[in-house]
This record gives sequence, structure tokens and C-alpha cells, in this order.
Amino acid sequence: MQRIKYILFVLLLLRLAPAHAQVPLDSPLYKTLRTQDSLLFNAAFNKCDTVTLEKLLSDDFEFYHDKGGITSSKAAFISTITNNICSQPNRPRRELVDGTLQVYPLMQNNVLYGAIQMGDHRFYAQENGNPAHSRAKFVHVWILEQGQWKFKRGLSFDHQDKE
Repeated sequence: MQRIKYILFVLLLLRLAPAHAQVPLDSPLYKTLRTQDSLLFNAAFNKCDTVTLEKLLSDDFEFYHDKGGITSSKAAFISTITNNICSQPNRPRRELVDGTLQVYPLMQNNVLYGAIQMGDHRFYAQENGNPAHSRAKFVHVWILEQGQWKFKRGLSFDHQDKE
């Protein structure tokens, strides 16, 4: 009886284990999501290209930030970027921390419908004439909508000031 319980326990653990691991760094999905990350931050955040930002966001967008709270719409997020990031004379800059990006596929009936992207990023800025930076973690959910990758949900957390 003990052996049957053990076998059932192992089978349960196998059933609960993730069906998909992180995709290889040279896979098309990883490369696509790395490009999406670059577009999101280099074009939209670093260069304040709100036209590109609007195209990248899902109409059903939500963003959760450990310091800034919840942004529950696409329009509010674009407004926050425009009014808080792009309006600063010494605009902050975001960089992905090399080697931290991970991508996990989201599948339904063996068909890719989205992906989870996570990693660490650094933000550089000028504060009172002095350079400053911080580091944080992020998790993004990207969904395929009519063949286009759209940023649907975002988490930015564990912000740490660095010297």
C-alpha cells in the first residue's frame, strides 16, 4: 500500500510539473521575445516613441509596479510614460541585464498563444546632477493577437537602488 501511495505521489508531482521549460536562447520564440523587449524599452521607454508603444500594448493591458501601483489600462500606461518618463529633462534609460532574460511558451491544445518573459533590468538616471541607477525584476505576458505579439500583463518589482 505504501508503494502505491508513493507511485501516486510521484505521478501527481509529474502532472504538476511545468509542461514546457524555458526555450533555448537560439530558438525563434526567444529571439522574437527579445526583439519585443527591445522594441518596448528602446523605442518606447528610452526614446519616448509612444506610437510604437501603443502598437505593442494589448487593448486589455494591465501593469503592476511595486513602487508605482497598478496601471489598469493601455491609455493610462501611455500617459504615465509620456508624463512621468518622457517629460523629465534627464530622462531615465532602461537596459536589460545580460544573461537574465528567460522565455516560456504558453500553449493551448499544442498551439502557441503567448509567452512569459522574465528577467532583470537596470534603470539609469541623473539625480541632482549625479548618476544613479537601480535594478529590478520583471515578468511580462505576451499574447499573440491576430498574428501580432502584444504586451498584455506586466509586473515590475524588487526595485533596488544601486550606487
